[in-house]
Amino acid sequence: MIEHTTLTVLVTGATGNVGRPLVEALLADGHRVRALTRDPARADLPEGAEAMAGNLADGTGLAAAFDGVDAIHLITFDGADYSPLTNGAEIVALAEQAGVRRVTVLKGDLAAGPLEKAVEASGLDWTHLAPGEFMSNALEWAESVRAEGVVRDGFPESLSAMVHDADIAAVAAVALTAGGRQRNEHAGRTYLLSGPEVLTPPEKVRTIAEALGREVRFVELSTPEIVAAWRQSGFSDSDIEFFLAVRTETPESGRTVLPTVEQVTGRPARTFAQWVRENAAAFGG
Repeated sequence: MIEHTTLTVLVTGATGNVGRPLVEALLADGHRVRALTRDPARADLPEGAEAMAGNLADGTGLAAAFDGVDAIHLITFDGADYSPLTNGAEIVALAEQAGVRRVTVLKGDLAAGPLEKAVEASGLDWTHLAPGEFMSNALEWAESVRAEGVVRDGFPESLSAMVHDADIAAVAAVALTAGGRQRNEHAGRTYLLSGPEVLTPPEKVRTIAEALGREVRFVELSTPEIVAAWRQSGFSDSDIEFFLAVRTETPESGRTVLPTVEQVTGRPARTFAQWVRENAAAFGG
């Protein structure tokens, strides 16, 4: 019998779409969880999680957050404005000084940023997580589905192997805790993560309609119309440039079903239909 080692894990971005299910998964497996959040009073974290005020963009207080921690789940952006972190070397130095052994890094881009580079140059056992499109992105359609039974979007032929946010968390949980305090097979790996199917926007809409048990129509927007909608929502020119690139020239990893989730966790990746059923209330279901 393999003895279970209880670890103390710090989760940054703990109230986010990946951070929250990661906190839940770690607690369910008997680990101690410290959650870094800007506002602990409003975090509403699961019972048993220790909420600590702080953020990665501000090194002040990180030494205290890292103290006594075996492993850390890191995000690569400032949780306030989603700007890329630039203090990767400081974060890694503080983690090493605190005796942290293992980290996972949730990447926002396939290219390595300052944090990933600092982690790779360190003595930490690191695992990078590189998911494609999050299934939770579909929540952008929730209001129009509730109000009108309509989804307005562009690029109807674009392909996406969407991944369930909780599957990203499940892979992170394994990489952070497998083997206890010993180096494990996940160290030094970059995991590309996908869901179990490739869907176009109209197929996603059909899946939502089937899960809700009512009609939901897909209304195609032209490229100028969707760009105007993005601008109205407050996205910057660089954001829009990125969105266009993803939708018109989706990287192969973003439109390919990959076996990584099942290989790492031992169970199949969750489907988009399952995600919609879990979040039906957001769509008026």
